[in-house]
Formats: sequence, structure tokens, C-alpha cells
Amino acid sequence: MAFFNKLGSLARQSISQKGQVPMVSMLNSIRCMSSSKLFIGGLPWSTDDHTLKEAFSGYGEVIEARVIMDRETGRSRGFGFVSYDSSESASEAQSAMDGQELGGRNVRVSLAEERSRPPRSYNDDYQGNRGYDN
Repeated sequence: MAFFNKLGSLARQSISQKGQVPMVSMLNSIRCMSSSKLFIGGLPWSTDDHTLKEAFSGYGEVIEARVIMDRETGRSRGFGFVSYDSSESASEAQSAMDGQELGGRNVRVSLAEERSRPPRSYNDDYQGNRGYDN
């Protein structure tokens, strides 16, 4: 909710100043405000979504906690993401949990960064040519 209030405030401010909303400015504001998602690295293999949420719920309302699993083995890849309802909660959790022990391992906590492009699949370089000359 705070996100949408801030977004509305930025839009009103831009409109009152120039009569229009500059798209680049709005996108940069959204990017800065989306800092309520944390990357959690170094998770023990036994950590699941519920355990991750419990470990981080003491710092604010956790919207989502997700451990990333290997598609082939179904086993944890050792990292996950926690999203909070506010950037303040995320910042508090980052400060408190970075380097702390969780399940016998010290976890790394940082702000999650958006990917600049989608992940590459195994066949991204495949151009339909299997080495045969056509």
C-alpha cells in the first residue's frame, strides 16, 4: 500500500510541475521503491519456504518467502528470496540477518536485483543447424 501511495504522490508532483509524467523518472522511482525484496544466499539444503518465512518474519510482514529448487533433482539450490510489505522491513531484516546463522550455515542477505534479461535456456545458442550443411 505504501508503494502505491508513493507512486501516486510522485505522479501528482510530476503532473503539477510539468503537466506530464516523465516515464524515465517514474520507472527509476519504481525501481528504487521495489527494494522490499531480499536475496538470501548460503541457505542450508534443508531450508524450505516455510522455514525461510519463519526466520525472516520477525522484521515485518513477509509477503512471500521462496527457496529456489533445482528442476531436475527437486533439491534446494541454496538460495531464495524474501519479499516484505515495505522497504523499511526489508532493510531491517538485511541489517539483522546478513552473516547470521540459519540451520548451521551463515547466510548472506542483500537487496534482490532485477534480471536484465531472461535466463538462458540450454538451447539458446541452437539455430536449427546440427552441424549439417544445408
